[in-house]
Amino acid sequence: MRVALGADHAGFELKELLKDHLAKAGHAVIDLGTDSEESVDYPDYAAAVGRAVIAGRAERGIVVCGSGAGAAIAANKLNGIRCAQAHDTYTAHQAVEHDDVNCLAVGSRVIGSALAVEIADSFLGATFTGAARHVRRLNKVLDLEEHRV
Repeated sequence: MRVALGADHAGFELKELLKDHLAKAGHAVIDLGTDSEESVDYPDYAAAVGRAVIAGRAERGIVVCGSGAGAAIAANKLNGIRCAQAHDTYTAHQAVEHDDVNCLAVGSRVIGSALAVEIADSFLGATFTGAARHVRRLNKVLDLEEHRV
């Protein structure tokens, strides 16, 4: 799978670890920065990842910041992105299976590296079920996005 990765300074180290792990697992990784622990703004990297997914350059995206919250909020401002913040494997796969999320946000200051790897694997290994109730709910979410009500 083609996966876009992005992080701010707080998430840089975890992004690098995820990049190496995902590449070794056979994923095509698109690293959209940042490239150091020098202070940067998380919305820039969340937007870069989201735009890569929207454009079809990546099938899924992963964004990392200190808490995961800011990156998730920023990514979700882009039409076509459904980003879930997950700090456990259940949420990571369930969000894909039920909500068809295409982006994952994690907090480098919230979870450890081993758990982050498990969460990323769970997210990337999941597929949307397509069950009628999930499609109905997803269509309601897409309608909210379209109309911004």
